[in-house]
This record gives sequence, structure tokens and C-alpha cells, in this order.
Amino acid sequence: MISFPNAKINLGLNVVQKREDGFHDLETVFIPININDALEIIPSKDSTSLQFTYSGLNIIGNTNENLCVRAYYLLQQDFKLPPIQMHLHKNIPMGAGLGGGSADGAFTLKILNSLFNLELTNTDLESYALKLGSDCPFFIQNKPCFATSRGEVMQPIEIDLKGYEIVLVNPNIHISTAKAFSNITPGIPKKSILEIVQQPINTWKNELKNDFEKSLSNNYAVIEHIKNLLYHQGAIYASMTGTGSTVFAIFKNEEQKPKIELPKEYQVYFTKIII
Repeated sequence: MISFPNAKINLGLNVVQKREDGFHDLETVFIPININDALEIIPSKDSTSLQFTYSGLNIIGNTNENLCVRAYYLLQQDFKLPPIQMHLHKNIPMGAGLGGGSADGAFTLKILNSLFNLELTNTDLESYALKLGSDCPFFIQNKPCFATSRGEVMQPIEIDLKGYEIVLVNPNIHISTAKAFSNITPGIPKKSILEIVQQPINTWKNELKNDFEKSLSNNYAVIEHIKNLLYHQGAIYASMTGTGSTVFAIFKNEEQKPKIELPKEYQVYFTKIII
């Protein structure tokens, strides 16, 4: 079975408070976008419980910690899963705020549920996904939503971005989530992101913020530089997504695609939201 885990962007991201369990309460709007990895899982005749291979972008770290692998063993605790072969083709940049790893883990849960008829509901899958990471439950629903708590409390919303073009620029900088949170000072926002995104899009520039942009600006000035370039090219709204380092911009139509000269190591994507 083959599936194509997609990336996401955050429209605004407020870190509200630190929790007693060490995590943070936040609020954000998750938007699925059409940039994808490819994930294939098939039953294996080999006696090994899991064979994991990958291609595409290099995956840093121990593959046993990959969320696809962890998702398999998480379900293995409650279900007698047969041996499988799993291959991940990695296209979504890592440590970029696009949620690629979280998507891979969540889609692994969904594939295993379908492939082996586990009969798990979306609510069940979201509970397993939260054990993998705070962003993972979103990719079970995979629809625009307003998210609170760790990100797992989700309220579906309507975001009318039909006809808009989304441009992403990744400066090839890997930012760890833990490092991003280490410089954050939590606080309750004056206006909820849910209220702001329901306003006309031309008001977002002055009101819709990502708390991590300010906290990371001293060490990663390139993020603000890219954002300013995109505004100079006519973006209606531009922001860093997640904990960085990718910056996205919303343009009115395809004819407004920016023509920016960027270093060769930067990755540029043109995409739309997934409706």
C-alpha cells in the first residue's frame, strides 16, 4: 500500500503557557499543503518484524527513532502485526517547520490500520498519534483546523484560499523543536488566532504572528530577510511556519509568483492548500 504524506503550514502560532508535563499549550491554525513524501508498506515474508529503508533527502539520526518505525512498534504493543517492509521516500525538508516527520508517522498509523483491518477510528488513531508527537494528530484529520492544547484539540474551520498561490522558501537550516522552545516566553495573546484568520487576509500582516519568529531572530536573521524579500515581491502575507526554518508567503494568483535570486542551497516550492 502506497500513500503520500503531505506537509503543513501554520497560520499563526502562539505559545500560551508551559504545562506541568513539560509540554506547552499553544494555539495555531494548521493548513495541509500539497508537498509530499511517499510511503510504501507491504507485508513481508521475512522473519524480521520490520525492514525500513529510505531514499531522497538524508534522514539524520538513528532510523529506529524515525516516526514511521516508532508508529509500527507503537501499534505492535496492542496488535499482533505481521512482519512488514516499509520504504519512505523523503522529499519534505526536515527541521523546517513543515511537519514532514509528523505526517510520516501519522500516515504510517493510517496505512497499518487499513492494511491489517485493525478497525481503529480516527479518534483512536489520534490517540496513538499523540504518543508520537504533538503535531501528529493533525495529520489523521488532515484538514484545516484551529488547534489548541498541545495541538491535538482540533476545531475544523473554513479557510478560503482558493486561487491563492503559496510560496515556501527553506534556507536549508535545521532547527530542532527543543531549541526553538528553549527561547520562548509564553503568554496569552490579546486576540485569538481563530478570530484573526476569519478577518480579511490583508489584515493578517499586522496581526497574525508566530511567537517563534521573534525568539529565533537573533540566531537566524536569514528568516526575517527572506520574509522581507517575499513582501517586497508582493506577498499579501508572509510568516515562518512552525518552529522554522521555512518561510511561506501567500500571493493572490500564480502571475504574482516571486522572481527572487536566492542562494543555490535554498529550496523553493510553489503549492496550494489541500481542500
